[in-house]
Amino acid sequence: MPKIVNCWNEWDPLKRVIVGRPEGTNMTALEPGWRYNKPEGGFPLGSYGPFPQELVDAANKQMDYFVSVLEQRGVKVDRVVVHPCMFNKPVSTPDWTQLNCYGINNPRDVFLCHGKYLIESAASQRSRYYEYLNLRPLFEQYFKEDPELVWFTTPKPRLTDESFVRNYYYYFDNVWTDEEKRQRLYNWEFQVTEKEPLWDAADAMRLGKDIFIQGSSVTNKSGVDWLKRMFAELGIRVHHILVDSTPPRNVPGSYHPRHIDANLVSLRPGCMMYHTHHPVRTPEFWELFKKNDWQLIPAVETTFSRDDNITLGDFPPGAVIGPMNTFSIDSKTVCVEAHEKEYSEQLDKLGFEVVPIPYEKVIPFGGVLHCTTLDIYREGKMEDYFPNQIEGY
Repeated sequence: MPKIVNCWNEWDPLKRVIVGRPEGTNMTALEPGWRYNKPEGGFPLGSYGPFPQELVDAANKQMDYFVSVLEQRGVKVDRVVVHPCMFNKPVSTPDWTQLNCYGINNPRDVFLCHGKYLIESAASQRSRYYEYLNLRPLFEQYFKEDPELVWFTTPKPRLTDESFVRNYYYYFDNVWTDEEKRQRLYNWEFQVTEKEPLWDAADAMRLGKDIFIQGSSVTNKSGVDWLKRMFAELGIRVHHILVDSTPPRNVPGSYHPRHIDANLVSLRPGCMMYHTHHPVRTPEFWELFKKNDWQLIPAVETTFSRDDNITLGDFPPGAVIGPMNTFSIDSKTVCVEAHEKEYSEQLDKLGFEVVPIPYEKVIPFGGVLHCTTLDIYREGKMEDYFPNQIEGY
């Protein structure tokens, strides 16, 4: 029987990948885990519903092109099967009812593949509670066909009101000063409590024997603790990082960092790119990389500005998401959003082949190339890229 699941880092030669779909994506209804307010796109606070079909069609066209590029390079692409509950329908548990779901354009957000392990995370949004249903058909297929696959989930969170800070957004909008908001960010205190482990898989970066997990507005301390304990049993080290997403521009949403792939990306052994405007605040991170002779390179600032009025990203229209949300085919070849010309030039000077992928019509659905993919098989094995560890980190 074939080996299907094997993925230890972000750059080994890619052989199989899952790509999401924009169908079924919604502006989500009010919930305590996150808040969307896009009045310029027809969704003021309290309103919700599906994305306009013309946006879905435009995103599909670009995603289909991306898939064709991967397939032409010998990569097997699996597409998610959109579950009917994604199409703007209410969902519930015995504890709560949510009026619609988020969508499944970004499978990276709540699923982690590391080595032979497939892990379903514990997302903090009720609108993402049933997102796993979209990938279950593929995971069931992999489990039947790959005898070495180990598939498990984080304890399913209940997401009762105890998992959220009461009246958080009222205080955020009307009471707290900018300095108080910044201090809460530094203290890793957001809208979620420590009632239960919560984490988004997109906050994790895989580097062989080590995983780096970003503490964020959607990944709490309990979630990181669960990851550290679980992977310790598997012989894998987990390190947390914190970022400062506020300077130098205080744009809406900048006090709520989420997802590490907007801030850090590793393109080959010893080479890490970082977002200069979202500096890592964890000193042990810098020490560990320096101690193991890694090159930490500041990414050039993007000049690309979008004009979309509807987006599930936590940034306003016209803002940039950052150029580093890329997807590697191997350690020499990187797919980059086609409008990120300055970043493409920077990668070219570093010796990478850059494959430009037009993706600006996909970004409103919540992410770029890395977000919309979940690499399943890369040729390689577990390596120790950080043999010189720091005690206690």
